[in-house]
Amino acid sequence: MTENLQPLNLPEYPLRLRENNGRREIFDGIRRLWVALTPEEWVRQNFVRYLVAERQMPETLIAIEKSLTLNRLTKRTDILVHSRQGKPLLLVECKAPQIAITQKVFEQIGRYNLALQVKYLIVTNGLQHYCARIDWHNQQFDFLKEIPDYSQLES
Repeated sequence: MTENLQPLNLPEYPLRLRENNGRREIFDGIRRLWVALTPEEWVRQNFVRYLVAERQMPETLIAIEKSLTLNRLTKRTDILVHSRQGKPLLLVECKAPQIAITQKVFEQIGRYNLALQVKYLIVTNGLQHYCARIDWHNQQFDFLKEIPDYSQLES
């Protein structure tokens, strides 16, 4: 059933897929439900597995499609990782593999971050991953060479 799914620039993980009433679905282990298998969802589920398996992000501290209000509009974050105290630490914006990572994508995650004020931002299309650390005090950001482990997020 993985035919027609774009190989990603991530390790391969054993994700659960199924066909349900003619619709392809993937199991979201964080929300514990089956969701439509879109190209963006393929990236999101693989990236969540990467964060958990490779970057030691606790599953219990990850929120998927969490609502936030921005200029009276309701938006949804793709992936949001919290501290053990419940403070948002890391925001991830996922795009389908065929979507280029452009300035517009960075502006979108930047707008979301005005409401959340996280210290780390990631933008990925499954093929390219960009991670930035935000220095709110000095109002600047730095792109990182690699995505930090969970222990580094809290320090």
